[in-house]
Amino acid sequence: MSNPEKIALLTDSTADLTPAMRKGKPIYVVPLKIRCGDGEYSDGVDIFAQDIYERLHRGELPRTSLPEGGVVSDTLDRIRADGYEKVIAVMLSSGLSGTYNLVRVQAEQREDLEMAVFDSRSGSLGIGIIVLQLWEEIQAGTGWEQLVRERVPHLVDNTFPFFSVDTLEYLRRGGRIGRITALAGTMLSIKPIITFSEDGQLQSIAKVRGRRQVQDKILELLKEKLRAGKRYNLGVANGGAPAEMAELSEKMRALFPDFTHCWEGAMDATLSVYIGDGVIGGGIQLID
Repeated sequence: MSNPEKIALLTDSTADLTPAMRKGKPIYVVPLKIRCGDGEYSDGVDIFAQDIYERLHRGELPRTSLPEGGVVSDTLDRIRADGYEKVIAVMLSSGLSGTYNLVRVQAEQREDLEMAVFDSRSGSLGIGIIVLQLWEEIQAGTGWEQLVRERVPHLVDNTFPFFSVDTLEYLRRGGRIGRITALAGTMLSIKPIITFSEDGQLQSIAKVRGRRQVQDKILELLKEKLRAGKRYNLGVANGGAPAEMAELSEKMRALFPDFTHCWEGAMDATLSVYIGDGVIGGGIQLID
């Protein structure tokens, strides 16, 4: 594989990149922390989305926190020890977490690595597919300067994830949304379609009645983002709804048959704290 400038990619556990998706690629992941009633865990290391669903269903509400500074530092040490000299970091939206700022501060202190740290203004596979596409471009010979000045900002601006939650209850309890909106959604079987605003906050951009309309609405929103003649990737994610994800993936592949890649994954434990299970999402990324 071609990587003459020895560039590594760094992200966090909310990018939803499984070990299989990262295999053979210089993609390093720092886990966010999750505090539960019986102790503190590391997302994707010793706690997973399924564990969170079970805790939520029992009435527990775990809390999330930033990666440990020491873990970030150790990960950067490992990148250097593995022979890489430059790092592009793409982190969870600063509108949801301080992870981006934590990594940015650590990057400024490194003299042994050239680093560029980016706010993804996204979450889940919205981050993951940015990282995966960057590796495609590194392999194709795109240089550091072009990646940092042009390609990462372009991909951040042109990756559009949309997802729906089965219940607004966890967003409300986690302090991410107003009580009245949550109540209205529960009462009327209204399912919001959620995306990220320009400042990286979660925002509801559409509402449908009942789960059956969710997939059609996501497909409609994705279609609005497509540009004629542009190359694009697709991303599909689920939080405890694998059958629906498979269905949505099939529909997306049929509606957008000219995709370069269609990446599929499951949601992480951190985001699951706020959105629960029964979640499906689809995204489109304009490469050009």
